[in-house]
Amino acid sequence: MKTLAILPVKSFGAAKQRLSETLGAPSRQALAQAMFTDVLSAALRAPELDGIVVVTSDEAAEATATGERVRVLPDDGRPGHSRAALIGVRHALDEGYERVLVIAGDTPLVQPDELAGLLTDGPGVVIAPDRHGTGTNALALCPPDAIEPSFGPGSCERHVAAAREAGVAHRVAHIRALALDVDTPADLAELATELDLRPGQPSTTRDALHRLDRDGQPVRVAQAPA
Repeated sequence: MKTLAILPVKSFGAAKQRLSETLGAPSRQALAQAMFTDVLSAALRAPELDGIVVVTSDEAAEATATGERVRVLPDDGRPGHSRAALIGVRHALDEGYERVLVIAGDTPLVQPDELAGLLTDGPGVVIAPDRHGTGTNALALCPPDAIEPSFGPGSCERHVAAAREAGVAHRVAHIRALALDVDTPADLAELATELDLRPGQPSTTRDALHRLDRDGQPVRVAQAPA
Protein backbone atom coordinates (compact mmCIF):
# COMPACT_ATOMS: atom_id res chain seq x y z
CA MET A 1 0.00 0.00 0.00
CA LYS A 2 1.60 3.24 -1.18
CA THR A 3 2.39 5.30 1.92
CA LEU A 4 3.62 8.85 2.45
CA ALA A 5 5.16 10.21 5.65
CA ILE A 6 4.45 13.87 6.39
CA LEU A 7 6.75 15.89 8.67
CA PRO A 8 5.48 19.43 9.32
CA VAL A 9 8.21 21.84 10.43
CA LYS A 10 7.18 25.43 11.13
CA SER A 11 10.56 26.96 12.06
CA PHE A 12 13.66 25.80 13.88
CA GLY A 13 14.40 29.39 14.82
CA ALA A 14 11.05 29.95 16.54
CA ALA A 15 10.82 26.46 18.02
CA LYS A 16 10.51 25.48 21.67
CA GLN A 17 9.66 28.87 23.16
CA ARG A 18 8.62 27.20 26.41
CA LEU A 19 12.26 26.17 26.87
CA SER A 20 13.40 29.81 26.82
CA GLU A 21 14.11 29.89 30.56
CA THR A 22 16.26 26.77 30.17
CA LEU A 23 17.93 27.23 26.79
CA GLY A 24 18.91 30.26 24.74
CA ALA A 25 17.58 30.74 21.20
CA PRO A 26 20.62 29.20 19.41
CA SER A 27 20.48 26.14 21.67
CA ARG A 28 16.73 25.72 21.12
CA GLN A 29 17.25 25.92 17.36
CA ALA A 30 20.07 23.37 17.48
CA LEU A 31 17.96 21.01 19.57
CA ALA A 32 14.93 21.32 17.27
CA GLN A 33 17.09 20.60 14.23
CA ALA A 34 18.73 17.59 15.89
CA MET A 35 15.39 16.08 16.91
CA PHE A 36 13.99 16.56 13.41
CA THR A 37 17.10 14.90 11.96
CA ASP A 38 16.52 11.81 14.11
CA VAL A 39 12.83 11.60 13.17
CA LEU A 40 13.66 11.94 9.48
CA SER A 41 16.34 9.26 9.82
CA ALA A 42 13.81 6.85 11.33
CA ALA A 43 11.36 7.53 8.50
CA LEU A 44 14.07 6.97 5.88
CA ARG A 45 14.88 3.59 7.44
CA ALA A 46 11.24 2.43 7.40
CA PRO A 47 10.76 0.42 4.18
CA GLU A 48 6.98 0.68 4.54
CA LEU A 49 7.20 4.41 3.73
CA ASP A 50 7.39 5.00 -0.02
CA GLY A 51 7.94 8.73 0.24
CA ILE A 52 8.51 11.49 2.76
CA VAL A 53 7.45 15.12 2.50
CA VAL A 54 8.72 17.85 4.79
CA VAL A 55 6.30 20.77 4.85
CA THR A 56 8.23 23.89 5.75
CA SER A 57 9.37 27.34 4.71
CA ASP A 58 12.35 27.26 7.07
CA GLU A 59 15.66 27.35 5.20
CA ALA A 60 17.48 25.28 7.81
CA ALA A 61 14.73 22.64 7.71
CA GLU A 62 14.91 22.55 3.92
CA ALA A 63 18.68 22.06 4.07
CA THR A 64 18.26 19.24 6.60
CA ALA A 65 15.53 17.48 4.59
CA THR A 66 17.76 15.31 2.43
CA GLY A 67 17.36 11.74 1.26
CA GLU A 68 16.41 9.77 -1.82
CA ARG A 69 12.70 9.65 -0.95
CA VAL A 70 12.44 13.11 0.61
CA ARG A 71 10.64 16.07 -0.93
CA VAL A 72 10.13 19.53 0.54
CA LEU A 73 6.75 21.22 0.15
CA PRO A 74 6.45 24.94 0.92
CA ASP A 75 4.40 25.85 3.96
CA ASP A 76 1.70 28.46 3.35
CA GLY A 77 2.86 30.47 6.36
CA ARG A 78 -0.35 30.06 8.32
CA PRO A 79 0.04 29.16 12.00
CA GLY A 80 -0.33 25.61 13.28
CA HIS A 81 0.81 22.13 12.30
CA SER A 82 -2.67 21.11 11.14
CA ARG A 83 -2.53 23.33 8.06
CA ALA A 84 0.97 22.13 7.25
CA ALA A 85 -0.20 18.52 7.60
CA LEU A 86 -3.08 19.24 5.21
CA ILE A 87 -0.61 20.41 2.59
CA GLY A 88 1.02 16.99 2.83
CA VAL A 89 -2.35 15.21 2.72
CA ARG A 90 -3.38 17.08 -0.44
CA HIS A 91 -0.03 16.17 -2.03
CA ALA A 92 -0.58 12.52 -1.09
CA LEU A 93 -4.01 12.49 -2.74
CA ASP A 94 -2.67 14.19 -5.88
CA GLU A 95 0.18 11.66 -6.14
CA GLY A 96 -1.97 8.57 -5.60
CA TYR A 97 -0.82 7.61 -2.10
CA GLU A 98 -3.19 5.31 -0.22
CA ARG A 99 -1.98 6.07 3.32
CA VAL A 100 -0.26 8.90 5.14
CA LEU A 101 1.60 9.03 8.43
CA VAL A 102 1.97 12.48 9.98
CA ILE A 103 4.88 12.53 12.45
CA ALA A 104 5.88 15.23 14.94
CA GLY A 105 9.44 16.40 14.35
CA ASP A 106 10.29 16.49 18.07
CA THR A 107 9.98 12.76 18.85
CA PRO A 108 13.64 11.76 18.36
CA LEU A 109 13.44 8.37 20.09
CA VAL A 110 11.12 6.83 17.51
CA GLN A 111 12.42 3.85 15.53
CA PRO A 112 11.39 2.55 12.06
CA ASP A 113 9.49 -0.48 13.38
CA GLU A 114 7.42 1.76 15.66
CA LEU A 115 6.41 3.89 12.69
CA ALA A 116 5.50 0.79 10.70
CA GLY A 117 3.35 -0.46 13.58
CA LEU A 118 1.05 2.54 13.17
CA LEU A 119 0.07 1.64 9.62
CA THR A 120 -3.20 -0.18 8.95
CA ASP A 121 -3.78 -2.59 6.06
CA GLY A 122 -7.26 -1.21 5.45
CA PRO A 123 -9.25 1.97 6.05
CA GLY A 124 -8.61 3.38 9.48
CA VAL A 125 -7.10 5.97 11.78
CA VAL A 126 -4.30 5.39 14.30
CA ILE A 127 -3.47 8.07 16.87
CA ALA A 128 -0.21 8.07 18.85
CA PRO A 129 -0.66 10.46 21.80
CA ASP A 130 1.92 12.41 23.75
CA ARG A 131 2.99 11.29 27.23
CA HIS A 132 0.14 13.27 28.80
CA GLY A 133 -2.41 11.42 26.67
CA THR A 134 -3.96 14.61 25.32
CA GLY A 135 -1.91 15.71 22.32
CA THR A 136 -1.11 13.78 19.14
CA ASN A 137 2.48 13.04 18.09
CA ALA A 138 1.70 10.79 15.11
CA LEU A 139 -1.41 10.24 13.04
CA ALA A 140 -1.87 7.46 10.47
CA LEU A 141 -4.70 7.89 7.97
CA CYS A 142 -5.96 5.39 5.41
CA PRO A 143 -7.14 6.84 3.07
CA PRO A 144 -5.19 10.09 3.48
CA ASP A 145 -8.39 12.09 3.92
CA ALA A 146 -10.07 9.66 6.33
CA ILE A 147 -10.31 12.58 8.78
CA GLU A 148 -8.86 16.07 8.85
CA PRO A 149 -5.77 16.51 11.07
CA SER A 150 -6.39 18.73 14.08
CA PHE A 151 -3.21 19.03 16.12
CA GLY A 152 -2.68 21.02 19.30
CA PRO A 153 -3.98 20.73 22.89
CA GLY A 154 -6.72 18.10 23.18
CA SER A 155 -6.03 16.75 19.70
CA CYS A 156 -6.03 13.08 20.69
CA GLU A 157 -9.68 13.20 21.71
CA ARG A 158 -10.53 15.37 18.69
CA HIS A 159 -9.02 12.81 16.35
CA VAL A 160 -10.89 9.98 18.08
CA ALA A 161 -14.14 11.94 17.84
CA ALA A 162 -13.55 12.75 14.17
CA ALA A 163 -12.94 9.08 13.37
CA ARG A 164 -16.12 8.08 15.18
CA GLU A 165 -18.10 10.73 13.33
CA ALA A 166 -16.66 9.56 10.01
CA GLY A 167 -17.46 5.94 10.85
CA VAL A 168 -13.83 4.93 10.38
CA ALA A 169 -12.07 2.22 12.37
CA HIS A 170 -9.63 3.78 14.81
CA ARG A 171 -7.30 3.02 17.70
CA VAL A 172 -5.05 4.91 20.09
CA ALA A 173 -1.51 3.50 20.10
CA HIS A 174 0.53 4.29 23.22
CA ILE A 175 4.16 4.14 22.10
CA ARG A 176 6.77 5.32 24.57
CA ALA A 177 9.18 6.66 21.96
CA LEU A 178 6.47 8.66 20.19
CA ALA A 179 5.01 9.91 23.45
CA LEU A 180 8.21 11.76 24.33
CA ASP A 181 8.05 15.07 22.49
CA VAL A 182 9.87 18.07 23.89
CA ASP A 183 8.01 21.28 24.70
CA THR A 184 8.88 22.04 28.34
CA PRO A 185 11.88 21.72 30.66
CA ALA A 186 10.21 18.66 32.21
CA ASP A 187 9.99 17.07 28.74
CA LEU A 188 13.66 17.84 28.13
CA ALA A 189 14.65 16.21 31.42
CA GLU A 190 12.52 13.16 30.57
CA LEU A 191 14.18 12.88 27.16
CA ALA A 192 17.66 13.10 28.68
CA THR A 193 16.75 10.36 31.15
CA GLU A 194 15.36 8.13 28.41
CA LEU A 195 18.45 8.61 26.27
CA ASP A 196 20.52 7.60 29.28
CA LEU A 197 18.62 4.30 29.25
CA ARG A 198 19.34 3.78 25.54
CA PRO A 199 23.13 4.12 25.27
CA GLY A 200 23.28 1.84 22.24
CA GLN A 201 20.87 3.93 20.20
CA PRO A 202 22.77 6.39 17.98
CA SER A 203 21.20 9.80 18.17
CA THR A 204 21.85 13.25 16.74
CA THR A 205 19.77 14.55 19.64
CA ARG A 206 22.10 12.84 22.12
CA ASP A 207 25.05 14.65 20.56
CA ALA A 208 23.15 17.96 20.61
CA LEU A 209 22.29 17.59 24.29
CA HIS A 210 25.95 17.07 25.12
CA ARG A 211 26.67 20.46 23.58
CA LEU A 212 23.88 22.33 25.32
CA ASP A 213 23.91 23.99 28.73
CA ARG A 214 20.92 23.75 31.00
CA ASP A 215 20.93 26.04 34.02
CA GLY A 216 24.64 26.49 33.43
CA GLN A 217 25.37 22.76 33.45
CA PRO A 218 25.66 20.28 30.56
CA VAL A 219 22.65 18.06 29.93
CA ARG A 220 24.04 14.69 31.01
CA VAL A 221 23.20 11.59 28.97
CA ALA A 222 25.23 8.47 28.40
CA GLN A 223 27.45 8.37 25.35
CA ALA A 224 26.57 5.89 22.60
CA PRO A 225 29.27 3.29 21.96
CA ALA A 226 31.62 4.16 19.09
